[in-house]
Amino acid sequence: MRHRLSAIVVAAALAAGCGDEPPEQWRIALEEKAGGVQYEYAARFAEEVEERTDGAVEVRIYPYGAIGDTETVHQQVRRNAVHFAFGSGDLAGAVPESQVFGLHFIYSDDAYVNARALNDPELLHSDALQGAYRDARLRPLALVPTGWRVWAADRPLRAPADFRDVRLGVADSPLLRESYRAYGAQAEHVEYGELHAALADGRVDATAQPIYILDALGLYEYTRHWTAPRAAPHVSAFVASDIFYQRLSRGQRRMLREIGEELVDWAHEMQQALNEQRLAQIRQAEDIAVEELDAAEREALADPARPLRALYTARGGPDAERILARLLDALERAEAEHGGD
Repeated sequence: MRHRLSAIVVAAALAAGCGDEPPEQWRIALEEKAGGVQYEYAARFAEEVEERTDGAVEVRIYPYGAIGDTETVHQQVRRNAVHFAFGSGDLAGAVPESQVFGLHFIYSDDAYVNARALNDPELLHSDALQGAYRDARLRPLALVPTGWRVWAADRPLRAPADFRDVRLGVADSPLLRESYRAYGAQAEHVEYGELHAALADGRVDATAQPIYILDALGLYEYTRHWTAPRAAPHVSAFVASDIFYQRLSRGQRRMLREIGEELVDWAHEMQQALNEQRLAQIRQAEDIAVEELDAAEREALADPARPLRALYTARGGPDAERILARLLDALERAEAEHGGD
């Protein structure tokens, strides 16, 4: 995996022929540390922008902590202090409809099918989805699955009964918390940067994250049992400030859409390779049990998750029902077109 950019990075040198005009500065803020899926995506996005603008635009990347916590990141992009950011579970307060991406057991078992479905134009560019984000002064450019959420705990989590009295730290999403409470867990919000401390001091004893985050934050030190239920991928929306977006030329907007479309396959392959690499590294050094669930176990967990769809449409915001319908339709189309590839 390439790491050509430093923690706060100018993505490439100015191309020749730009004259005396300084390059325009575009800024991307991450919810995560450097080296993860968001960082790699931002780095590739920066390369594409600088190449396609012949160096007239220079892109800087600010990993988690450079400008604050995830709430600060989302505030900054909504105010146009940074131009792009990633928004996942903690964006639920600003865009309640975005919680649809955390629903359990609505996705394909095939991660590539999910990546294609999430970026289906009939979902991503629908009036319902775009309008929900625009209400929060954001424009979603791509939906990036960063890996399956793994349930990492101090005990195996294979059935609803296993969640009883488990204190689970998750993103600031009411629907996500309700999803785990449906299994019997005591789910509560723990900020990304506080997860390690929360596990270390016993405030929580489990979390649900992609493998690369479990590695980046050192969460394997306190969670020796990992369950891979394939309940839902962790989805990060790559968003632009709506204030910034409205000032772009038609050609620049078209460029952003083209980059988003062209990076879907690359992003899928990148996240799979990164998560596999991190898992191999961890298992070389740590005694981690990683357990897959069989069909019967997955169905037993899917059953209490199904009522959350109705809860989402009731609480998710004015466009929630239409967004869920479009997501389910996109998954069906992608399964028919790409399933088994």
